[in-house]
Amino acid sequence: MESNKNQTLSEPKLIQNLYFGDNVESEAFVSDHIFSYIISGRHEVWIGYKKYIFTAGDYRFFRRNQLAKSIKHTESDAFRSIAVHFDQHTLREIAKEYGFKSERFHGEGVKIIKANSILKKSTKELNEFILSGNIDIEILRIKIKELVLILADNDPEIKQMLFEFSDPGKLDLEAFMNGHYRYNVPLEKFAFLTGRSLSGFKRDFARLYGITPSRWLTKKRLHEAKYLLENRRQRPSEIYLEIGFINISHFSYAYKKEFGTAPLQKTRITKNK
Repeated sequence: MESNKNQTLSEPKLIQNLYFGDNVESEAFVSDHIFSYIISGRHEVWIGYKKYIFTAGDYRFFRRNQLAKSIKHTESDAFRSIAVHFDQHTLREIAKEYGFKSERFHGEGVKIIKANSILKKSTKELNEFILSGNIDIEILRIKIKELVLILADNDPEIKQMLFEFSDPGKLDLEAFMNGHYRYNVPLEKFAFLTGRSLSGFKRDFARLYGITPSRWLTKKRLHEAKYLLENRRQRPSEIYLEIGFINISHFSYAYKKEFGTAPLQKTRITKNK
């Protein structure tokens, strides 16, 4: 059994995530900067090829405009965290008020934060705010503005990320797709994240690969699956989500169409050699 309790406030957003029972797998396009503090449980996050493991007591910051996969582990304890989503309107107002300049950031999009006493106090107050159930939106706006200033003062890289207002620039298409083909998101998201219109993305893709993006993604994922099944001895149920298929039936159908045999059959044949 899985329980999911979310308390969400609109502009600004303060969210409590509470899960217990089965582990929770998800995949998302991170559209806002997010500050998050884990109260209990364990959280695995993949950004591109890189994997991050967070546990209770971790403060972290996620940059906007990136793709992420995650597993919230609940085996030994419920997963609970609080998160603040920073909208661009609020951040632009703060930048204007304090004279912060927008500069393009080129570092990693995830940071573990070394929390000082001021940040810990602010996070504790936000947690108490949620637990009280008595939420005043104007007070919450003040507290979130305070949190932005604390984060900006605490870490220069987070400050640079917070106040970068430009959309993604044009990226190397081949490098980006090789790092993100496992993410099952609309082509419009791939186009946006590589700094292209959808038509420009399709045109550049055809020039680079000679086939459509959808076909390339399917073939790339299936060949990755074949490697994992034959060389890593993994089961189809362990990999279909990881490589970008929405369910195991779709994965099995596509695999058989591509290679002429079902993934379970291929696993058995390999193991009996």
